[in-house]
Amino acid sequence: MSECPVTVFPPRIQWESDGTSRIPFQAYTDEAIYKKELDRFFYRNHWCYVGLEAEIPNAGDFKRTVVGERSVIMVRDKDGSIHVVENVCAHRGMAFCRERHGNRESFTCPYHQWNYTLSGDLQGVPFRRGVKQDGKVHGGMPADFKPTDHGLTKLKVATRGGVVFASFDHEVESLEDFLGPVILGYFDRLFNGRKLKILGYNRQRIPGNWKLMQENIKDPYHPGLLHTWFVTFGLWRADNKSQLLMDERHRHAAMVSTRGAAGKAEQVTQVSSFKDSMQLHDARFLDIVQEPWWGGPTAVMTTIFPSVIFQQQVNSVSTRHIQPDGHGAFDFVWTHFGFEDDTEEMTQRRLRQANLFGPAGFVSADDGEVIEWSQEGFETKPFHRTVAELGGREVGDTDHMVTETLIRGMYEYWRKAMEA
Repeated sequence: MSECPVTVFPPRIQWESDGTSRIPFQAYTDEAIYKKELDRFFYRNHWCYVGLEAEIPNAGDFKRTVVGERSVIMVRDKDGSIHVVENVCAHRGMAFCRERHGNRESFTCPYHQWNYTLSGDLQGVPFRRGVKQDGKVHGGMPADFKPTDHGLTKLKVATRGGVVFASFDHEVESLEDFLGPVILGYFDRLFNGRKLKILGYNRQRIPGNWKLMQENIKDPYHPGLLHTWFVTFGLWRADNKSQLLMDERHRHAAMVSTRGAAGKAEQVTQVSSFKDSMQLHDARFLDIVQEPWWGGPTAVMTTIFPSVIFQQQVNSVSTRHIQPDGHGAFDFVWTHFGFEDDTEEMTQRRLRQANLFGPAGFVSADDGEVIEWSQEGFETKPFHRTVAELGGREVGDTDHMVTETLIRGMYEYWRKAMEA
């Protein structure tokens, strides 16, 4: 059954107009709004990313992660199937699994030793039939106690191309319908059936509202202005050939770019982040090799609302998992991967280029910092609003990056869902 309790929420926030080009700071600061977001976007009607099949290759392998703020376990069963169960014991509510990764024959809560199968069914209750002493049976569970009524909460699971999604809402639409044909095409471009190989993880905690990372990756305005590395070496800047595409409900997006020539260009040299004299001590960071599956673009950043970003930035590929933790903070987990048929040279290339990203990446360190500073501003002035009007106030796909249309589109969807 779907586990979606009815919750009463406060009145709507105040927007300046019917559009979404001016976003109230309250959307980032109000605790009640944040709780409503968890309910509307993470616990019902949506698929959330939980991991890659390659992280649990063997029977009994598991990974502990989250959907929204709720701890869940992705596990491979003995028959090869994948389950996602909530990390909350049905007995006294303890989060029984503490390891991030591991292998188990079954799950046992350390508090009272309730034991569950890998699929989440209760199979062992200590002293269920009491304890016999001096010819008498003491205690035990009631006669009508049924283990089948006390399993772990099971999430609905969908897998595609080696990626695992889950939902607490068992009535959620199919994953394919959730993504829509345009975004599904870019998803399948990256996850095209080749077996994945895990290369490593980065984790960071960012003191900002979780939506700010969705915005950041839907924002082509900032990369060529904020990120010196990107603009100087031509990996992502305003004069690159590009497309911005959305699903029909405007919640997901793909930013598609083809690398330009590093060096001078009139539009580029006018921005302070361009450093003509900047040189690499190790030129291998720009040892970029075109791969057949790219089909042209050198970078595609795909945001799947609300929980994940799929990144292809030249030869570096990764997932970025957004894990909300209060209205003013989120954990951000990067899973860097390659493909099992990669050569050793390509694996090393992917690992080197991954240094652009993560908490201390040549590029991504900038994003974490500006998100923190934005949140600081929101908290001190919750009655104000942001402006997202580059390229106009409407919402639609474009063939350039001089626009904030993807942000407006996301909040068009957000506003409809929150006000329904």
